[in-house]
Amino acid sequence: MGFTKAELESFRDAVVPDLLADDLRLLFVGINPGLWTAAVQTHFAHPVNRFYPALLRAGILTARVDPSAGMTDADREQFRSRGLGITNLAPRATARASELTALELREGGARLRELVRTRSPRVVAIAGVTAYRQAFGRPGAQLGRQDTTFEGAELWVVPNPSGLNAHETVATLAEAYAAPATAAGIL
Repeated sequence: MGFTKAELESFRDAVVPDLLADDLRLLFVGINPGLWTAAVQTHFAHPVNRFYPALLRAGILTARVDPSAGMTDADREQFRSRGLGITNLAPRATARASELTALELREGGARLRELVRTRSPRVVAIAGVTAYRQAFGRPGAQLGRQDTTFEGAELWVVPNPSGLNAHETVATLAEAYAAPATAAGIL
């Protein structure tokens, strides 16, 4: 499956709904949906994104997911059955996260706090240290477990799985994602 630039551009500012388990143990937080993600209504769906391969390699998922054409109902069920969830700091789709404003990220941080208060995951893992720093005013934050809780949840900042984050591999992402999954009782 592929899209022309014009087709992808037509999804600019679209919203992708959260994917949340009933018994939410680990909530992954992306920066915002990309245009491909918006087109297929599946988080982290771009063909070069390493999110799902990293989850599989880490053992967080037990079956392969190929989201580039959109998750199947079985894919979504597998994801939720593991106690997982996905949301974004900013809801609107863009070609690059750098198109977001600092205000959008801060507002997204406030929305995320409300979601975590409402759904009470054990662990929140924000994918992208730069976005975390901007959204929560933590300029010195580093990857890994944070020294504070987040609305009662253990807080982790993990690497962004985007293909634009070239220095990360599926193996390094799997290792980074396994740590909060272990803390959440998934591994």
